[in-house]
Amino acid sequence: MSRKRLPETTAYVRITHQSWQNGRIEGEVRANDYEWQFQWRFRQGELVVEPSLGRALIKDPLARFLERSDYQLEPGGDYSFTIRADI
Repeated sequence: MSRKRLPETTAYVRITHQSWQNGRIEGEVRANDYEWQFQWRFRQGELVVEPSLGRALIKDPLARFLERSDYQLEPGGDYSFTIRADI
């Protein structure tokens, strides 16, 4: 029995602004030919991703990445994570 390998896409994140006082992290995320801007209001648990094109593909994986990594993220920092899907 052969197991098919799940598709994977690497998403690249750049943090552009961070405010612990306001409970907000902002940045950009890229995956293949898509690029989005995001704002994460972590005190409210709210993630806003723009533009809407392809947003459904990135929003949940990005939210999991941000929740897992929030205290390690710094403005100007470049990060990446793997999505188990083709984007």
